[in-house]
Amino acid sequence: MTRRTLRLAAVLGSFGMLGGAFFAQAVASPLKGASTGKPHHVLVLSVDGMHQSDLEWYVSSHPSSALAHLVETGTQYTQASTTVPSDSFPGMIAQFTGGDPGLTGVYYDDTWNARLLPAGTTDCKGVKPGAEVDFTEDLDRNKSSIDAGEGLPGLPGSVLQMTGSPQKLIDPSKLPVDPKTCKPVYPHSYLLANTVFEVAQNAGLRTAWSDKHAAYEILDGPTGTGIDDLFTPEINSDANGYPAGSDWTTDNKATEQYDNDKVQAVLNEIDGFNHQHTDRVGTPSIFGMDFQAVSTAQKLPSSDGLKGGYVSTNVPGPLLVKNLDFVSDEIGRMVSELHKRHMEKTTTIILSAKHGQSPTDPKALTRIDDGPLLAGLNAAWKRLHPSAGNLVVHSVDDDGMLLWLSDRSPAATDFAKSYLLAQSGKGTDIDKAPKAFTHSGLATVYAGAAAAKYFGVKPGDARVPDVFGISQYGVVYTGGTGKIAEHGGAQPDDLNVPLVLSGAFTPNHVVDTAPVETKQIAPTILTLLGLDPSSLVAVDKEHTEDLPIR
Repeated sequence: MTRRTLRLAAVLGSFGMLGGAFFAQAVASPLKGASTGKPHHVLVLSVDGMHQSDLEWYVSSHPSSALAHLVETGTQYTQASTTVPSDSFPGMIAQFTGGDPGLTGVYYDDTWNARLLPAGTTDCKGVKPGAEVDFTEDLDRNKSSIDAGEGLPGLPGSVLQMTGSPQKLIDPSKLPVDPKTCKPVYPHSYLLANTVFEVAQNAGLRTAWSDKHAAYEILDGPTGTGIDDLFTPEINSDANGYPAGSDWTTDNKATEQYDNDKVQAVLNEIDGFNHQHTDRVGTPSIFGMDFQAVSTAQKLPSSDGLKGGYVSTNVPGPLLVKNLDFVSDEIGRMVSELHKRHMEKTTTIILSAKHGQSPTDPKALTRIDDGPLLAGLNAAWKRLHPSAGNLVVHSVDDDGMLLWLSDRSPAATDFAKSYLLAQSGKGTDIDKAPKAFTHSGLATVYAGAAAAKYFGVKPGDARVPDVFGISQYGVVYTGGTGKIAEHGGAQPDDLNVPLVLSGAFTPNHVVDTAPVETKQIAPTILTLLGLDPSSLVAVDKEHTEDLPIR
């Protein structure tokens, strides 16, 4: 047991039977307990990058930890899957809408739309449609600053004083433009489905959330007002106090510092304040945050003198173990604060992840530079069509491949598929040695109408990628050697994330091995709050069910 785990065990042990009583109040039929009339809260925690295998390994190795306590006194779903593509944006959106990317219209945080106009367009007459939809840190008024350009003095120490309305931190000139109105399209108005925050707010309940970019105001939902208090410190900003050019993800210690600020925001909210701890507003009915430290520990080859990733299949290395300890301890702080505020009988904790990370077998890693592959595809197309421009107008390649094409005809999409599957070359392995690859590192390619069918939309849909490639296991598309894992694809390592319900109204010591999806979190939240899950458009259209609770 690590020194960190011993400390946490002592903290949990300090309230002894009271700590156990926090979860002992769970009842056999938890969702009926939400109608007791007592104020109820749902605390949602996303440990980005975490796999179900990580949770199982950690709980087995650290039985006195807060994570183990959460699992053992709740309901654990061991076959939970996140969205395809397994990107942060669609993964988080699914948890709060109940819908898959085909319905919500959000496939990634950086995509293409065939009907919108390019960012910066002010005179829309005669402008050719087709625009990048970039909902990353690029939208910030100042993406180099952790406050996204709000202009707070004393950063990063003052970051908790950031606004709870991050729409103010988005530069509208960087947004795609609606050709009908000739106005910028904000992330929230791009979303095609409403969110649990909007439903809760309509019922007079308070909402809050903490995430990594201002663009996460997409979770406000189409109304643009669903979250009362949205805290979004910019994770890809310059990390103050660390080497120049480093953001909060390039040094794992920095990522922990970043996560800790969001944990403090949640603690402030548990105490009944806004995230800044300046106004007493009452604990939100829905609130929570995402953790980033586990994800960086999986991606970085090394940091802070510790080796990143996995030492063998599903066995975390020292940096990842350190970060699982960190997350467990931080969750322990939240549990302790809930108990301190006598909220243990009215709060349900939902633990999951936006996405996993691939590969968990370090020997399987094959890093491939996708730049030459796409350049070759464009060149081959131009040889056959001398007057044509680039075939690929936008691409997102992490450990899957999403391409949007200038020509969406069957001839063009089939050409792209055939070209990619014919390419071979050499990438690098975990030790940076050359490693051969075939078929552009792809196992399966869906193109044109097949891609639309895969995502459940009609051919010609303005948002759907024209080519969706599922990579071979272990493939990561990167031009360097600075990453040893990624997400965004459809490998089991990308998809099989933890899912645990614990606390009020949940039964103890339950392990459910039936397949479930993280989008089922959305209707479950509303049922726990005594609200109607069918109020969610995606739940109604996709018939998304509550998580089964025995």
